[in-house]
Amino acid sequence: MTARSVVVDRRDDRTVVRLNRPDVRNAIDQQMVDELHEACAQLEAEPQIALFIGEGGTFAAGADIAQLRERRSTDALRGINSSIFNRIHRLPMPTIGLIDGYALGGGAELAYACDFRIGTYQTRIGNPEPGLGILAAAGAGWRLAELVGEPLAKEVLLAGRVLDAHEAAAVRLLNEVVESTELEPAGHRLADRIAAQAPLAVRLTKSIFHAPREAHPLIDDIAQAVLFETEEKFARMDRFLDRRKARA
Repeated sequence: MTARSVVVDRRDDRTVVRLNRPDVRNAIDQQMVDELHEACAQLEAEPQIALFIGEGGTFAAGADIAQLRERRSTDALRGINSSIFNRIHRLPMPTIGLIDGYALGGGAELAYACDFRIGTYQTRIGNPEPGLGILAAAGAGWRLAELVGEPLAKEVLLAGRVLDAHEAAAVRLLNEVVESTELEPAGHRLADRIAAQAPLAVRLTKSIFHAPREAHPLIDDIAQAVLFETEEKFARMDRFLDRRKARA
């Protein structure tokens, strides 16, 4: 039986998705893409916070170059990597990338697709694709500029600059930097903070955040109208008012 490239650990309020090809630094091959699609299907059917982490001290050192070497124009038009990273980006609940070591090429694009990124002091993020005669076509070409601004994105995409943890944190590409042993606990602490919010409110907030500009403010008003009728809204506001009354 072929070993799983992605190991999914589903818990009460979150799912941990582990990239599991440590012998090749979690290079993203077709099997991993297929198994990430399976994980996304579960997260779409039963929305949860998702944490993405790599086994073996590396997040993902890029696409599997041996497979990439054999891909042709028809493969590019299939959007093999771009489709899965877009699907991760569109997951209903927030996603957290836990990045130890290298996140290069497709690994970086997977990290960019997450809502949050926590790194270690060993983190290195970049897109060396032009050095291999191709381009970063799975989201970095437009998503990175949204995250860090055009000048720095061009250095990464056009001049091969690889950001270390300090540089990535300085531009907020990393939300936090921790020791390697603290990486997963830090991800769960952030997940705890998200899980403490009303789940439907978080889900709808993520949806309107990524909605096209022309959809606002109508989509905001509709989402608020849904939330105004939920039992959780009344329960949480009642608890707030009770606490304020008790302090008076």
